[in-house]
Amino acid sequence: MDWQGFAEQIGDMAHDLLEQPSVDATLGRITESAAELVAGCDAAGILVLSAKSVSLAPTEPWVAELDQLQRKLGQGPCFDAAHPSTGERVLRMADFTEAEPRWADFVAEARKWGVGSMMGFLLYTEDEDFGALNFYSRRPGAFTEESERAGVILASHAAVALSAARTHAQMEQALATRHQIGQAMGILMARHNIPENQAFNTLRRYSQDNNVKLREVALLVCEQGGLPQL
Repeated sequence: MDWQGFAEQIGDMAHDLLEQPSVDATLGRITESAAELVAGCDAAGILVLSAKSVSLAPTEPWVAELDQLQRKLGQGPCFDAAHPSTGERVLRMADFTEAEPRWADFVAEARKWGVGSMMGFLLYTEDEDFGALNFYSRRPGAFTEESERAGVILASHAAVALSAARTHAQMEQALATRHQIGQAMGILMARHNIPENQAFNTLRRYSQDNNVKLREVALLVCEQGGLPQL
């Protein structure tokens, strides 16, 4: 493998990821890069395990099907890689024509989809959500130790870019929420002739009494010009 050329490609990818306009766009570029840069990779996707499993930015529709299959069976290279409790950050199934006792049921089903080999890399952990960047090949034996090293490098850069994108999105949402709360306070102050602190306390009390998030209360005020109970 031309590691110098690969390093240059990774550098270009890292810059490109940070230029993406949204979290979804970043996810899409991550999986596209995985399919482009790792030799033998026919498709890629991100499997997130939380209250329910979610397949993000699959480059092919069948990737999402295989992700759901792993979740249903509770086994598979990508399923295990997405869960840090396994203690393994990288899992590779080199040849689906061979027996694999750890994932026997999944391997049998995946063969029907034409999968020859797979790799999964722990991508990130946030709160109680766990994720893995996953590589799929139609060809048995497509992924080697070199493939693993390339995947680790790519997944590391992807994790940093994804974290940055999520932080940026959270900041934008916080600013938008703050602006909307300010608008709602202004409406209450004008409609009921009350001071700023009382307007904010009114929003907060309604939020607590009705178990509704503050930003949703603010949106209600902005849309309806007030609160139902006032």
